[in-house]
Amino acid sequence: MSIANEVNDLSIEMYRRMLRIRHFDTQAEALHAAGEIPGGVHTYLGQEATGVGACMAIRPDDYMLGTHRSHGHPIAKGAELAPLMAELFGKRTGVCKGKGGSMHLSDFKVGSLGETSIVGSGMPVAVGAALGAKLQGHDRLSLCFFGEGASNGGAFHESCNLAAVWKLPVIFLCENNLYAVSTPVAVSTSVTDIAVRGVAYSMPHCVVDGQDVEAVFHAVSEAALRARSGGGPTLVESKTYLYAGHSVNMGRELVDRGGEVDEWRLRDPIKLYRKKLMELGMSETELDAVEGKVIREIDDAIRFARESAYPTQDEAFDDVFVDRLPLPSHLLDADASNAVEKV
Repeated sequence: MSIANEVNDLSIEMYRRMLRIRHFDTQAEALHAAGEIPGGVHTYLGQEATGVGACMAIRPDDYMLGTHRSHGHPIAKGAELAPLMAELFGKRTGVCKGKGGSMHLSDFKVGSLGETSIVGSGMPVAVGAALGAKLQGHDRLSLCFFGEGASNGGAFHESCNLAAVWKLPVIFLCENNLYAVSTPVAVSTSVTDIAVRGVAYSMPHCVVDGQDVEAVFHAVSEAALRARSGGGPTLVESKTYLYAGHSVNMGRELVDRGGEVDEWRLRDPIKLYRKKLMELGMSETELDAVEGKVIREIDDAIRFARESAYPTQDEAFDDVFVDRLPLPSHLLDADASNAVEKV
């Protein structure tokens, strides 16, 4: 795929998906405040170009691992909005049958293997999926999102090392939004660019403007080509920014950011891309029509979530591995059976 110097289906879809994330998460904030969404909610507001540019540079059947900030990633990958919203509501029609919630979404239909609240935990999973693809002999790859805070953890270094040694088809995409919860990156990290850590693993690496959806798209497209051709992993660092706090009602609002937010809003990814599409010939009326349709999609998703049923009590243990593994036959004597029962 490529983006020509003209409006095409790909560029319009990029704009549409960024709008879907923006309006989905804006509504999620409001619904959480109204008490309709339980638990924690982590929005993706301000980082839309990174997720969309990256996900649209790979195929629908490629694997994708997100983070606890997990609505934006599956939406960027093309997931249906209604089941995602229902999951936030804890309804049985959600992508995880109402048992995952905001931080633990997965949608295998679009290759989303899951997001978790454990920082950096998707990285070993992405490496495992890439290893599976290589062993099976097909050219699927793994795209793994993580924050700059995760790059200071052991899972990052172990995953990068193993992927590099075995030349696995993985794209490690660091979303550097400058803060780990409320800790500025300069306080916790010794390097200015996370990408330079790729040097330690002989891994191709680059830094990209995370507010420019096409810049992200091109960087990840190059990494995807390398991965599919047997060239191994790539570390891409996207310099981006999160407008809100770490999560709704918690986090970055504890930090005095001065005029930092306003400065970053001047480079809002959606406004930047809207301006570019207008320069390429789209009218305000056409762009407003795209956004209007997205708003209706979000309204339909909320309606679907509200009208859906909650899981019933007898569904509590569905989809949970509860059966013991079978014991070897030589252990199945009376004494062994009694010992197992006591355990």
